[in-house]
Amino acid sequence: MTLRGRLTTAFLAVVLGPVLLGAFFVGATFAATSRDRSVERLDLAATAVRTSMGALCQRLHAAADAVALAAPEQRVAVANQVVARGLAAAVRFDAFTTPGAPGQPWARCADATPGYQAVSARVEIRDTTGAAVGAVEVAETVDAAFIVRLAGASGAAITLRGGSAHTTESPDARAAVLQAADRVRGDASTGTAGDRYIRRLDGAPGQPLPLVLSVPRSEPQGLYAVLVAAVILAGLVAVLAAWWLARTTTRPLAELAAAADRVAGGDLAARVPVRAHDEVGRLAATFNRMTRETQAYVQALTASRDQLRGHLAVLGDTMSSTHDLQRILRVLLQTAQAATGAHSGVVLLLDQATGVLAAQCAEGLDDDWAELRVLPGSGLLGTVAATGEPRRGRVDRDGPPLAEHEPRCRTYIAVPFARPAPVGDVEPPALGVLALYDRLGSDEFDDADLVTLRTFAGQAAVAVENVRVHEEAQRLSLTDPLTGLWNYRYLKESIRREVERASRFGRMLTVLALDLDRFKEVNDTYGHAAGDAVLAEFARRVRSEVREVDLAFRQGGEEFVVLLPETDARGGAIVAERLGASVRDTPMPIGPEASIDVTVSIGIAVYPDHGVTGAQVLDAADDALYAAKAAGRDGYRAATGGKRAPILEIPVPAGAAPPDDDLPRAGGASPGTQPPRQGRGR
Repeated sequence: MTLRGRLTTAFLAVVLGPVLLGAFFVGATFAATSRDRSVERLDLAATAVRTSMGALCQRLHAAADAVALAAPEQRVAVANQVVARGLAAAVRFDAFTTPGAPGQPWARCADATPGYQAVSARVEIRDTTGAAVGAVEVAETVDAAFIVRLAGASGAAITLRGGSAHTTESPDARAAVLQAADRVRGDASTGTAGDRYIRRLDGAPGQPLPLVLSVPRSEPQGLYAVLVAAVILAGLVAVLAAWWLARTTTRPLAELAAAADRVAGGDLAARVPVRAHDEVGRLAATFNRMTRETQAYVQALTASRDQLRGHLAVLGDTMSSTHDLQRILRVLLQTAQAATGAHSGVVLLLDQATGVLAAQCAEGLDDDWAELRVLPGSGLLGTVAATGEPRRGRVDRDGPPLAEHEPRCRTYIAVPFARPAPVGDVEPPALGVLALYDRLGSDEFDDADLVTLRTFAGQAAVAVENVRVHEEAQRLSLTDPLTGLWNYRYLKESIRREVERASRFGRMLTVLALDLDRFKEVNDTYGHAAGDAVLAEFARRVRSEVREVDLAFRQGGEEFVVLLPETDARGGAIVAERLGASVRDTPMPIGPEASIDVTVSIGIAVYPDHGVTGAQVLDAADDALYAAKAAGRDGYRAATGGKRAPILEIPVPAGAAPPDDDLPRAGGASPGTQPPRQGRGR
């Protein structure tokens, strides 16, 4: 048989066979496809309903929080304001309910309590000890207008099951929809009601209303007659055209073969004349398009190489000109994406305090990437960090299963990075992971991409280590090497910042100026080594008596300063009493078996009562300290005078215990390290 005859036979077999099979397949699957589309619409509508109800519940819960947090005497006014602003339809607590409240029952957002008249959120009212003393419940009326708005947001008809059965269905369809919903079992189950598909949604936390969603069914009209006519027509056309097409195929094939030989020889400008619009003509057009795209791809590779060089130049400039870790990591990630053609990517660093991998920067991901947290050993990123081995492949084929918050992807490549280790040392644990997702224009990442990403991961490790070294150097420049407290340089910046914060929010700031009594005698009698030990121990006791938000400084010699944000004079006096007792009651160790008794004098000043700038408040605290020294030491004095009316002087209760009252007290330890050496006393 000649080539023309074989092509004719093959054409008829290839064309008519698939046409017949395709006609039967289309007829059999069209109805199922129509149903799937309707079900998909219901899925989207259900998601929209849950999202809308979730947003409503969050708004009601926020309004309930506002009422619960209000002072008891203001709670009614706040509740009426919530209703007046349209944040809710009703608020009730204790024996009070705002006017016009909807009837019972109310469906609660938190536990899906059955109800049809309103949707509500409930928040407990707690006293200062944390004990529940009541509850606030804020509700939004569920009426016909509410159901109409919900249906508008979802794109489907909605019927409320129970109660007044508000609905956007027609009167004829409502009864059929409710009956069909009763036959469906389980939340989010699908059924049919006449010419409609329905989806039943039971009450659940965040969406407490029992609802029925429905969309119309779309059935094929005259599909089978059209399919039969199309098959007959295709058969006639195929038989008539087969011989002619086969006869005209050989010449274009010869031209195509000649052009392919030229391309194989490196001539990407070779083209085939398109003599017809049949399969061979399309093959010739495809060949021409392939050669054009190959030329464009070569040009793109050249441009990509130049672009990569530019990115590398930007990366080098960034790493040499800044210590902004976020900026460096973002430039690294963008450069890695440009080099590999990835659609998206993320860089995670290991939080040493919590042991969790946290996202630092991302490209091409949703806005919630900042919430990405992965435990080592969990999911793809956690596995790479835990094993220290890079991975690439497809999620559906190679795994591992992605963790709950990891980016959804089809293909991936992930490389761990760690700080550089000295020669001969054990490889350090991973500092983080650099991961790219879904390579553009290709199915999977390859080994070349893995080598490239390893290079960028190494750059990320160096960047992280450099930034941490820089931060540690900055920290050391701001701390006192003997006591581990902040130094005088940082005191000036901190008191300025704290005064600005107190002024902006209308708060108070208390400054304590501390000076160890007769410290020069300690140095003269026991030596400077003993003085250093006393200063280091005193700093430790200061840290143990103040809160985490408080700041402790060594101003110089045996002089110290403590900043107490959001603390008044009385609170400062309480802290001063505790600090004095801590020093007075326990001797200071100066050797393995030696200790000495030491006392401290303290001056107290408050912003804005004793000054309107940090320097003024600090000077006032120093004046009060001198007054405490003059009064016999081992006590404290509060500053007098200043910007406002004079503050009554707080008496010096030497050796007194803190008063037994319910005023707020400072507590907890502030960060600091015990340094090894150096100190001076006077």
